[in-house]
Amino acid sequence: MRALPIAVVAAAAALTLTACDSGGDSSSDSGKKASTASSAASTACKIDQIGIQVGPANAAPAAGDTGNVPVTLTNKGAECTLQGFPAVTVQDGSKSTDVPEEKAPNPPKLTLAKSGTASFTITYVRGTAGDGKSLDATALKISLPGAATAQSFKWSYGPVAGKTGASDPNASVSSFQPAGD
Repeated sequence: MRALPIAVVAAAAALTLTACDSGGDSSSDSGKKASTASSAASTACKIDQIGIQVGPANAAPAAGDTGNVPVTLTNKGAECTLQGFPAVTVQDGSKSTDVPEEKAPNPPKLTLAKSGTASFTITYVRGTAGDGKSLDATALKISLPGAATAQSFKWSYGPVAGKTGASDPNASVSSFQPAGD
């Protein structure tokens, strides 16, 4: 085995480090650009700038049947983003219950241009009116992630069954999806 002079090893090491620094500088510049772009695109959609259409639904016809209520969102403001799940509550007069999120890994982040659309689905099991285990729902409240305000809509799809009672609905809400998916 032949030993290399220390000067050759030191020069090779210096060139390797220089190459790393150069690559590091350009990647940090592109990282800064990506960070700036992502923060500009991370403006959350505001419910007062979103048009919401509930239905038409594939309503559950009888107790024990499953129904689906699609909800379409249309951006009426500047470009914004949606990520995660909407907050959905079903109400019967003074009684209300939150609809849990469906179990889904990594909900997509959607960027909505002005007039862009997205959707989500409320899936529920129809209950029996007045049985104590169902919520005789008459209204629906929807809010967007991180928002304190909600919009109310009429619920005309029958009672929502409870898993263990009216406060534990046999229902779920999906994450935001591009409209048409």
